[in-house]
Amino acid sequence: MRLAIHGDLEQYERNDVLVQFANKSCPVLIATDVAARGLDIKELSMVVNFDLPHTFETYTHRIGRTGRAGATGVAITLYNLGKDIEEYESAERIFEDASILKKSNSFEMKPQNITLVIEGGKKDKLRAGDLLGALTGEAGLAGSAIGKIDIYDRQAYVAVQREFIDQAHKRLSQGKIKNKKFSVWVL
Repeated sequence: MRLAIHGDLEQYERNDVLVQFANKSCPVLIATDVAARGLDIKELSMVVNFDLPHTFETYTHRIGRTGRAGATGVAITLYNLGKDIEEYESAERIFEDASILKKSNSFEMKPQNITLVIEGGKKDKLRAGDLLGALTGEAGLAGSAIGKIDIYDRQAYVAVQREFIDQAHKRLSQGKIKNKKFSVWVL
């Protein structure tokens, strides 16, 4: 699964995409330079650049999305031979030929979580603890099956481990949260 973010998306669409990527419901996010500016996503382990940007500043901005705050990360840049890469190379940035890469037929990229959207948020006085309680109480899910919870004014997003998504969706759809029924769907 992969999602894309670009300047033509409405704000609610950007929120949906960013929440899914940040809560590990989508392992791959494709972004334009314009859309990538200002994104603050923790634990980004890899950035893949398609071609070298026009300026070194843009390149530094792109690859600076990974390995933040002492964490490790990898930046890969795909580019055509014949491009002048000396400006981009350093002791930390090594450019090598793609022929050294090895193919793996057994690799499969599946998201760890799936996101539920609850049509209620801060304006409905919903809190993360309310959602966690609804899922771990009557639904019987372990707290470890629940990932990141994001609450906005009118919507809330809950990351749930993929193997428990049906159980979580059923509980939130059929039950009540804070004695109120909310619309719930899988994003």
